[in-house]
Amino acid sequence: MSGKSLTERAVEVLTTADGREKTRISRAHAAAWVAARDAGTPIEVGTARPPLRPARPEKPDLLAPRDVPRRRPGTPAGRIALLHAVAHIELNAVDLHWDVIARYGDQAMPIGFYDDWVKAAAEESKHFNLVCDCLEAMGSHYGALPAHAGMWRAAEDTVDDLPGRMAVVPMVLEARGLDVTPGMIEIFRKAAATGDASAAQAVAAMEVIYAEEVGHVAYGSKWFNWLCGRAGLDPKDEFHRLVRHYFHGALKPPFNEEKRAEAGLPPDFYWPLAEQRG
Repeated sequence: MSGKSLTERAVEVLTTADGREKTRISRAHAAAWVAARDAGTPIEVGTARPPLRPARPEKPDLLAPRDVPRRRPGTPAGRIALLHAVAHIELNAVDLHWDVIARYGDQAMPIGFYDDWVKAAAEESKHFNLVCDCLEAMGSHYGALPAHAGMWRAAEDTVDDLPGRMAVVPMVLEARGLDVTPGMIEIFRKAAATGDASAAQAVAAMEVIYAEEVGHVAYGSKWFNWLCGRAGLDPKDEFHRLVRHYFHGALKPPFNEEKRAEAGLPPDFYWPLAEQRG
């Protein structure tokens, strides 16, 4: 393992199917990268040929978004379904961040680019396991329910476009997490107030996720702006162009403007792309 490049390690994560094992390997490779950087002997970035789609476990069944059952979050079953959806998002995020490393290793990016996405991948791995622990405490597990089949679409659409990937994944999809996570935390906080210990565990997990996702959106914003600067492009205009090209549908308010600003996303980036409400 010690002789593997960073992009080869990324492919190893992408080609591991089981979620717990995928995230174990992810965190091990992230730790090795950080240790080597700290020692002044960085691992070679290299180049690799990642799969178009990452390996996935046999379960959950992946359904079209309209076919994923809706459950009321005020019930225990609804809270399990909500956590299951979050676990699915976090597992996809692990692969999305390693895919950025593996797929664009030939883009001559500064080493700080890899530092950021390795750190993000390690944090997403932690998030997946935190949510899986919550599911198991509630008598369920990841794979027990069907999940959204379209999570990887943004990766496939931007397979040859690094600025497009930065715009659509961290700056649109992960930024959406900043908008909706406070409401999810409140759902579990209300259940915890009734003495539900598993709901209290979920609150703690979701608060970790909420705090760290700001950084992931910020990485996207930072490197998107850097890429635009290198190409001599206006970041706001280019963001609008790329999101209109790759993202299917309008952005949905309300927006968490405070956290988006903290992540380097000003309102004039996303409000012009929002759906119009009368």
